[in-house]
Parts: sequence; structure tokens; C-alpha cells
Amino acid sequence: MLSAQKIDHYRSIIEQQLSETLRALEMADAADAGIVQLDQTRVGRLSRMDAMQQQAMSQSLKARLVQHQRRLEAALARIRDGSFGVCCDCGDELDEERLETEPAAPFCADCQDEIEAKRQR
Repeated sequence: MLSAQKIDHYRSIIEQQLSETLRALEMADAADAGIVQLDQTRVGRLSRMDAMQQQAMSQSLKARLVQHQRRLEAALARIRDGSFGVCCDCGDELDEERLETEPAAPFCADCQDEIEAKRQR
């Protein structure tokens, strides 16, 4: 079981990461190129393709940031309800080394490996 001091340590890290993620999301929204113009008289084909690729990369980054935000918010919810540091699947305690690497980790390494193996099938 994690001590209150350790939980406060992880809460601080998670809150900092959440703040950084929210700032990055704001920047991604501000930099969002919007709709790519298809008018070939205004923009050449290669420029349009480049703009579409940049837009797709921006949308992918934003999706990853939103997913990370949700993981961090879920970790804060686990801290509030007292289940932080316990695997959401098997109920075993998470290694502190794992929490230091990924404080928002919801699963122990074994359960995470199992989940990833199922995704690859």
C-alpha cells in the first residue's frame, strides 16, 4: 500500500502532466489549420497534399493528447477514491518503479502486456 506521502508525490506529478497536456491541447486547437481548401486555382496540388498531411498529423496529435488527458483525469479519480496504485484488472499493487515511469498507469505490467497482446490478435 502506498503511503500518503507517496500518493501526494504522484498526485503532484499527475497534476503537472495534466496542466501541460491541457496547454498542449490549447496550442493544438490554436494551430489547427481548419478545412483544407480544394480550389486548385489558389493552391497547387502538392501544397494541398502537404496541407492535408499536416492537418491529419495535427488531428492525430490532438487525439493522443485527449487520450492522455483522460488517463490523467482517471488517475486523479483513483487517488480521490483510494484505489490509486492498484491494478484496475487484477487488483495487485502496482510497482513503484512503474508509477515513477507512468504515474497514470491503470494496470500492472502483466495485465498491460496481456491487454496489448489481445490488441495485436
